[in-house]
Amino acid sequence: MRLERAILVVLDGCGVGAAPDAADYGDTGENTPNTLGHLAEAVGGLNLPCLQALGLGNILPLRGVPPADAPRAHYGKVQPHSKGKDSVTGHWEMMGVHTETPFPTYPDGFPPEVIRAFEARIGRETLGNYPASGTEIIKQLGMEHLRTGKPIVYTSADSVFQIAAHEAVIPLEALYRMCAIARELLQPPHHVQRVIARPFVGDSPDTFRRTENRRDFPLPPPENLIDALHARGIGVYGIGVVPELFVYRGFRHAERTQSNAEHYDALLRALQSDCAFIFANFEDFDMLYGHRNDPAGFARALNEFDAMLGELLTRLRPTDLLILTADHGNDPTTPSTDHSREYLPLLIYSPSNARGRDLGVRRTLADIGATVGALWGVRAPNGEPIEL
Repeated sequence: MRLERAILVVLDGCGVGAAPDAADYGDTGENTPNTLGHLAEAVGGLNLPCLQALGLGNILPLRGVPPADAPRAHYGKVQPHSKGKDSVTGHWEMMGVHTETPFPTYPDGFPPEVIRAFEARIGRETLGNYPASGTEIIKQLGMEHLRTGKPIVYTSADSVFQIAAHEAVIPLEALYRMCAIARELLQPPHHVQRVIARPFVGDSPDTFRRTENRRDFPLPPPENLIDALHARGIGVYGIGVVPELFVYRGFRHAERTQSNAEHYDALLRALQSDCAFIFANFEDFDMLYGHRNDPAGFARALNEFDAMLGELLTRLRPTDLLILTADHGNDPTTPSTDHSREYLPLLIYSPSNARGRDLGVRRTLADIGATVGALWGVRAPNGEPIEL
């Protein structure tokens, strides 16, 4: 049976064990990651019947999720190729882009010339300028921000320039304009991968919370599978952060949803659209729980996703191809609050499958894009189609 539609769902941050080059990213010792494996142990076992039936427990030992005797999906894992452990390099790699040179990071904060130029353009001074957890830095500097109106600039282990501001102090559109200015200023050698708006609300460190009005301003990607599909007239539907990561280029429809529940509702709408490729990111695992070292919340989000997945499977056509993977890890059980360099899960399912098989270890996420492109005879760079 010829497959006619592909649905790619990214479980943001759901790694499955340290990659061979994890030490190059500082992920060793007490920070040696295994996001799903460690998570399952930390919460006394996971209960994910739908993912278990597809073959998640066949990929790695996972307490509470045993291997399926007859997995419904092809299963395996992917060793990421690109130099980076973040959403941009991960999603770009899925679409055939290998990032061979790491984007700049700033473990000591941004140099004075960068901050001075930014402050001159926005007409006010800034606070912070150091690596920090987003929730912690607003606790540390939020009150001074309320008093002075100065935006909070910070970074992380990733190549990011983040701007936090209270929505009542710097309105959203003004914050987004600041981010656009930063994106314009941050040129080589300071070409950070993403500028991110991080709005928050609250009136004290105990009540400050980030809102769902985040917006990303990434660098534009090189030519990739989405461009090639667009050129062929094949509709692409982007959900969640996905369209932003590709600067909205090549999408017939794009929904910037902000939570797993919203992503799922958009995914159901996408199934009713005229698009043949649906590309969705489910980010709550990473954003709400991995970065905050919250195993219980992470496990709860997986339970909720598993229920959504069970319903999604009933809505697939026999000619649909569903691919589940991740973009990087984010182990909530290690001291680190940063992304982790890990193998990534791979589950490939179609209702027309008789039975899944072991895919072993793929050497690049670009194999996913190559597999999607092969449905329409479109070549994706840097990857080899997976035999289905």
